[in-house]
Amino acid sequence: MLTLKQIYDDKAKVIAGLKKKHFADAEQAIENVLELDARRKAAQQKKDAAAAEMNRLSKEIGKLFSQGKQAEANEVKTLTATLKEQIKQLEEEQTAAENEQTRLLLTIPNIPYDIVPDGASAEDNIVVKSNVPHHGGDTVGTWVGEVNNDEAKLPHWELAKKYNLIDFDLGVKISGAGFPVYIGQGARLQRALINFFLAEANKAGYTEIMPPTVVNAASGYGTGQLPDKEGQMYHCEIDDLYLIPTAEVPVTNLYRDVIIEEKDLPIKNCAYTECFRREAGSYGKDVRGLNRLHEFSKIEIVRIDTPEHSDASHKEMLEHVEGLLQKLELPYRILRLSGGDMSFTAALCYDFEVYSEAQHRWLEVSSTSNFDTYQANRLKCRYRRAEDKKVTLCHTLNGSALALPRIVAALLENNQTEEGIHIPQALQPYFGDEWIR
Repeated sequence: MLTLKQIYDDKAKVIAGLKKKHFADAEQAIENVLELDARRKAAQQKKDAAAAEMNRLSKEIGKLFSQGKQAEANEVKTLTATLKEQIKQLEEEQTAAENEQTRLLLTIPNIPYDIVPDGASAEDNIVVKSNVPHHGGDTVGTWVGEVNNDEAKLPHWELAKKYNLIDFDLGVKISGAGFPVYIGQGARLQRALINFFLAEANKAGYTEIMPPTVVNAASGYGTGQLPDKEGQMYHCEIDDLYLIPTAEVPVTNLYRDVIIEEKDLPIKNCAYTECFRREAGSYGKDVRGLNRLHEFSKIEIVRIDTPEHSDASHKEMLEHVEGLLQKLELPYRILRLSGGDMSFTAALCYDFEVYSEAQHRWLEVSSTSNFDTYQANRLKCRYRRAEDKKVTLCHTLNGSALALPRIVAALLENNQTEEGIHIPQALQPYFGDEWIR
């Protein structure tokens, strides 16, 4: 969440940032935070004054008793009892103001960096890089083919049936829509991609974590999924636990209430998990086949870093994700998200999309974000500076590297031939074959 220092140091910048994120009533929300802080401070000042007076009177009581002035001493004791009750009431006022202030701050999103483009939706995102000609941005990368919108190309859900790779109907029978069953070579392709992504993360210096896939509410609040995305998370009400929407949640929460030595930063973790999202309100072509699922596999990369180095960390993460797409020989583009299309918690976010030649559209496969101190403030994730031993908030970052469903969709659709589906060379050692037939 935003820090009070951010708000006090430059209230106008905070309000402008919230408006860039299209947060309603930004001015009123910030004024409410400041009003609650004023109430908290006033209660604390009165409490401190009352405590100081009670301390003075307590010393006076001792003197009066020593002088044999018992009646006067008892009168002063009555005053201290009244002050004690006042202090209790002021503590309650202070705590109530603090709790309400925290509750309100938890509902206010992060403010975007200056580089984030203005805009209300995905239509306002900027393509900053592409390896596909004529699709915006700088055309770079290893892609050497032309994007082919051949109407004869089958979408992945038909290819899945043709080669017996994925059974969507069986998933409906067992669980419901959005829970596919991978079979035979389809299951092997999933496992190959998971192992490939984890191996590449290991080469890049990420430490693999195998975290729980259910978390408590404190973990959800720590990374900002709660209260913002509460309706989109699967909630086990009896135990008050949540199924994770991404490995970001448990992995980042490893560092909740932790002070890290500066020499140990940056921390680089990766994790493969199943992810669970209700995706309420999704419909139409966007949910066909693997396009939008309730359960899916994803490899997440997470970094904890210093404010001075987090920008460099973000760039390294972007290069890592881009390298994966290049090795998979997929047409891709990178977008810098506009303020209105960014997540609640991000200060800067880039999306990676791959092109589907059968569906004739771009499919998001990764979001790679810098959260600045927003998550760290919620988590109380701090580091001790080597120079002056000062303890200050870390920066947190994460990204998908990568989410499997749409990668699988693009691989099947773009690599289909009359002989079968060709497996990219980098993936063949993990899949164990050059073809799906």
